[in-house]
Amino acid sequence: MKDRTHDDAMAELFKEDVAFATQYLNEILEDGDQADLLIALRQMSKALGGVARIAEQTHLHPTQLYRTLSPKGNPELRSLMAILKAMGLRLAIQPLHHA
Repeated sequence: MKDRTHDDAMAELFKEDVAFATQYLNEILEDGDQADLLIALRQMSKALGGVARIAEQTHLHPTQLYRTLSPKGNPELRSLMAILKAMGLRLAIQPLHHA
């Protein structure tokens, strides 16, 4: 039996359950950890056909997209929006709820 990498396991989970993937990404956004968000987006791209497919849809070079989605990546808002759109997602602003 071949062991799967963590990225492969997460990509499979995201592919099977888009609602979970969306919730997971939103939880990462709430925590504010950019490296975790970029890793999760890389895993999501794998679930949606791979970085090359997402790169083609966003008109980014695959190498540039790999760098952008690395833990040390620092995507511009325009690139992030294009990546999310290619994944069928969007960034939204919501008010903070005060108790």
